[in-house]
Amino acid sequence: MKQFDYLTQEETEHLFFSPPIDFNNHTEKDLLAHAIGAALYMPATRETIAEDVLNRKHEGLASIVIDLEDAVGDLQIELAEETLIQQLDRIEYHVVTGELSKDHVPLLFIRVRSVDQLKRMISQMEETNSLITGFVLPKFTEENGWAYFHEIEHYNKHRAASASVLYGLPILESASVIYRESRVESLIGIKKILETYRQYVLNVRIGATDFSSLFGLRRSPDSTIYDIAPIRDCIADIINIFGRVDSGHVISGPVWEYFSNRERVLKPQLRLTPFEEALGKPGRDLRTKYITNALDGLIREVILDKENGIIGKTIIHPTHIKPVHALYAVTHEEYVDAMSIVINNDGLRGVMKSEYANKMNEIKPHLNWANRILFRSKIYGVLHEQQHFIGLLPEHAQAYVSYSG
Repeated sequence: MKQFDYLTQEETEHLFFSPPIDFNNHTEKDLLAHAIGAALYMPATRETIAEDVLNRKHEGLASIVIDLEDAVGDLQIELAEETLIQQLDRIEYHVVTGELSKDHVPLLFIRVRSVDQLKRMISQMEETNSLITGFVLPKFTEENGWAYFHEIEHYNKHRAASASVLYGLPILESASVIYRESRVESLIGIKKILETYRQYVLNVRIGATDFSSLFGLRRSPDSTIYDIAPIRDCIADIINIFGRVDSGHVISGPVWEYFSNRERVLKPQLRLTPFEEALGKPGRDLRTKYITNALDGLIREVILDKENGIIGKTIIHPTHIKPVHALYAVTHEEYVDAMSIVINNDGLRGVMKSEYANKMNEIKPHLNWANRILFRSKIYGVLHEQQHFIGLLPEHAQAYVSYSG
């Protein structure tokens, strides 16, 4: 797999100063955690998962979460498990017969309901375990977390040497995490679990929908999750505990729930100028499409995610894939600043003017930021100096090359 693999060679060379690297579920853990990107949820009852993967139905899709929890009714659990196994078997069959390259299989994750279901799925998947990158662990708390990771560790210690590691991806979404009186104690308890099983923790996910439900709230398409006060406060504490540089955890952002918006109360949140400068008339049309589909709110929220050190996003609609990934591409200015800081970290100077002559780069305070930028640049690439994330958006890469070339 590779981010932006829907681009032609010409488009890639035109847009990227340094293109993204390849990855798969054997890739080193920290890179893999960044590569998850926009993880598309699908209910485990969906009978076309294998077909969608085989046909590469959704351009740019790098990660799928097959959901056995909230997307499945309580009376559908047995059916969902059976359907999931069937779909994984079909994907494996297409790989074995050569119809599908394993390199084109997205990172596959399974969201389970309980520790018992986790044990059952690991046992039932048998030969298809190699297709799975990890298990998403909902409503993760100190009470259930030890048991979840005990099972994941047990599998990994007994797996075949050629098999990929199975990771755990805890979702923080329970009352004990969001309620102020129990939050810090709960987060510290969870941190102890994740520190103990660090090698099997791929990332930490935030379940803002469940958090919101505890207050009877739901953000509108005109708002971001950071506008909802109790959720914003909780996210701040999650970042404080798990987002520290020395913690080593990658935090993934909450789901964006909208893919169409018929009414607008507030002004659109996308400036016209970047779209128009990049694409001319097609850019204006693209901006209108994004506003109509509430994707301007998604773009704003992803920008705020990045500002807070969050990388990755749970998504529920294929139209979200490319905007999320495009915003993770590193700009040439970010890359040049980061490289300058890292290269000059030799004790001979403390501050310097950026090559873009618009800011001061301080070596020590900005070094951790620089390292994070360079890490993200491997997975999502570095754009050329005059290029913009708009060039990576749906169905417009070729128009971008033609217009700006």
